[in-house]
Amino acid sequence: MAKQEPPIIMGAPAWTATFGDLMNLLLCFFVLLFSMSSVDAAKFEAIAASFSSAFGIFSGGEIAFGQGALVGDGATQLNALSTMVQTMGKMDEGEEEEEEKKTEVQELAEAEQMEASEELAEKILEMMNEDPAVMQTVELNYTSQYVQLTVQGAILFDSGQVAVKQEAVPILNKVGQILETYAGGTIEIEGHTDNAPHGGGKYANNDELSAGRALAIFNYFMENTTLDPAKIKNSGRGEWSPIADNATPEGRARNRRVEIRIYNPMSPSY
Repeated sequence: MAKQEPPIIMGAPAWTATFGDLMNLLLCFFVLLFSMSSVDAAKFEAIAASFSSAFGIFSGGEIAFGQGALVGDGATQLNALSTMVQTMGKMDEGEEEEEEKKTEVQELAEAEQMEASEELAEKILEMMNEDPAVMQTVELNYTSQYVQLTVQGAILFDSGQVAVKQEAVPILNKVGQILETYAGGTIEIEGHTDNAPHGGGKYANNDELSAGRALAIFNYFMENTTLDPAKIKNSGRGEWSPIADNATPEGRARNRRVEIRIYNPMSPSY
């Protein structure tokens, strides 16, 4: 009688069961991470608490394992994570409130600055009303930062020149009085031109011409007023800041101008 062969047992090795369990745990872990990406604080807190109790194993938690690196530290981190989740929404609310307060403060500051400019503009306008020629030739407007006096270039200078015209002297004298009376802080003088090409003479282009005209007004005030030169800035902007269309003669005439800004006491640039 032939010897019977032992039955062959088909199946996977025993270690694959443990490996499969490990893979399932990893899958669950990543699913949990994905679910937490929605930042649902209530669910996240419940999950953290569940992990904390699960990894503690015994009632003593990490104490039973002597502060083991795997179980003890993991439970401690999860407890801290739970606390962070509880306070996360409150921190966001606090930041929103802080931003709202900053916005309110900025709006109040802007309103105060605008009010200061309006008051300054009213005082300057009263002084301008004393001279009809100034009212006809000087334009006044204001922002929250400053009051601006604009004088057309044709009144101040001949074409392509930087020497102040004799007819403009009374106007500049009145503007100088206004500056001495109300400009306690920074004054800015800006020269502007149209976009018509300028060449020849002392100034090669519109940038140089506008800078020369701003400097000429600055020098006039230095010679005829008691203004502090340290508080006066002068610069040329050339053709780059038009206030009208350069395609028409009227627009080009408006763009050829000198702007004098008087900063109000509430302005950061004062």
